[in-house]
Amino acid sequence: MEPHRKLINSVDGCVDEALCGLVRASGGLALLRGHRVVLRSDPECLRGRVALLSGGGSGHEPAHAGYVGAGMLSAAVAGGVFASPPPASILAAILSLHNAGACGVLLIVKNYTGDRLNFGLAAEQARNCGVAVDVVIVAEDCAFDRPGKAGRRGLCGTVFVHKLAGAMAEEGSSLDQIVAKVTEVLKGTGTLGVSLSPCSVPGCLPSFDLPPGDMELGLGIHGEPGIKRSKVMSADEVVKTMIDHMTDPDSQSCLPLKSGDSVVVCMNNLGALSCLEMAVVTRAAITCLENRGVLVARVMSGSFMTSLEMAGVSLTLMLANEETLRLFDAKTSAPAWPNLSSVCVSGRSFDDTHAEGPLSPVMREVLQMVCSTLLEKQEELNSLDRAAGDGDCGNTHAQAARAIQEWLQGHVVPGCPGRLLSVLAGLVQEKMGGSSGALYSLFLTAAAAHVTEGRSNAAAWAGAMHAGTQAMRRYGGAEPGDRTMLDALCPAADELTKLTTAPPGGQMLILQAAVQRATSGAESTRDLTARAGRASYIAAERLTRPDPGAVAVAAILRAVLESMERQKK
Repeated sequence: MEPHRKLINSVDGCVDEALCGLVRASGGLALLRGHRVVLRSDPECLRGRVALLSGGGSGHEPAHAGYVGAGMLSAAVAGGVFASPPPASILAAILSLHNAGACGVLLIVKNYTGDRLNFGLAAEQARNCGVAVDVVIVAEDCAFDRPGKAGRRGLCGTVFVHKLAGAMAEEGSSLDQIVAKVTEVLKGTGTLGVSLSPCSVPGCLPSFDLPPGDMELGLGIHGEPGIKRSKVMSADEVVKTMIDHMTDPDSQSCLPLKSGDSVVVCMNNLGALSCLEMAVVTRAAITCLENRGVLVARVMSGSFMTSLEMAGVSLTLMLANEETLRLFDAKTSAPAWPNLSSVCVSGRSFDDTHAEGPLSPVMREVLQMVCSTLLEKQEELNSLDRAAGDGDCGNTHAQAARAIQEWLQGHVVPGCPGRLLSVLAGLVQEKMGGSSGALYSLFLTAAAAHVTEGRSNAAAWAGAMHAGTQAMRRYGGAEPGDRTMLDALCPAADELTKLTTAPPGGQMLILQAAVQRATSGAESTRDLTARAGRASYIAAERLTRPDPGAVAVAAILRAVLESMERQKK
């Protein structure tokens, strides 16, 4: 059996040529002459700051040299493929950083015997030279229920340590402060790998046999087999199995993850999965975690710590608070760090806008009343529309009402009114369709920005109504008097502007007047000539009944009023 072919020049030269390729392609990196050490090309920036050094065997690219840059590592030292770097090179890197003016050097070491020994020896030698050195051992593997004497392995969670420690060092934190922070964060960090294939070191046979159709759970990054073998499952099942294993409370290696926690997710390609597969498993991880009530704050998906050409992934979860996320989001020039959004993945914001609030039951009741009213009026609206259009106005409004009812059954109503209006805009756009769906969605989207949990008084609602109405006019092209829903909506919105100056006791009277003006406006469309919408193509003498869109708006506003009057009793 022949070794797998690789696109290299020689087995002996591939590591040095790969390091040279990285450095030649990256303006911010340099090589330390005589050693496999990659340094920042601006060492003067380290003066008075803590320098960070990591490294390990090659074959895990872009780790670790790809994480050298401002805001991450100061240097990385490489060994041969899957082989720990020699102590002499580690020491040379430490001394280089010390000589550049660093006030201390932190070694970030993955928990493998060779790495611990060689980095430990270099650390002791550096201390004898008067260098302030400390070591953080990363051991966040969740594979083993009962880890042996060697302990848990260091895996892709190491990259999170590079990032957080690097951000702290850039801010001028001390060696002790950085060690304390990353030690605390590592208690809430876990990684688990799964693979559909082994890998092979250049010039060697595959590291283990894995029959077609099988997968290996809990394997490391050096080609060693895992803890459990099973038939290949779907992506969703694989990810669920991984998260179940990682959070199993009976395991000594478990990650203490509970509902309500926030996490940063890293879906790491071990080398040979396609980008399409990576996106599928990333989606599965986000969905699985959210179904457990976990807030996914940030997601990294890509190749961050590989195992040559292994066809698998590792999943890293890191419990996160605001301070951790601040450090995670800090800028870095390291070439392998992805360009990530600093917006929370779950719910698209870090404040809990999905949580219920004091207004939630009120808004739920109002929505229920609006939906039942539209369903009752389905045939009346269809009948009005048959005279003016295609006869489906009642059906489209009923479709929207049923979609909202269905959503209400499976979701809490967020306490933030703007969040609710945004949800409704999405539902209406998707389920209602046609120009009515687009117009209502425009209205709701424009209104949403004007009402938040902290700003939901009567004046804010009046502003929201005005903004929604203006959006309809701007994009729909119609004006009051054109025989459209605006003939009911605009008079009501005008009346509601009085809420900005009304005393609290007079607010219901203004709402009642607004509903009355909407009803009168809808009735007035009997005598108007249609200048917009489908009715504008119909002869004026045939349009003797009110516009169905205007009637629907008046009915919605009356339902809102009646629901609020009922709840006040």
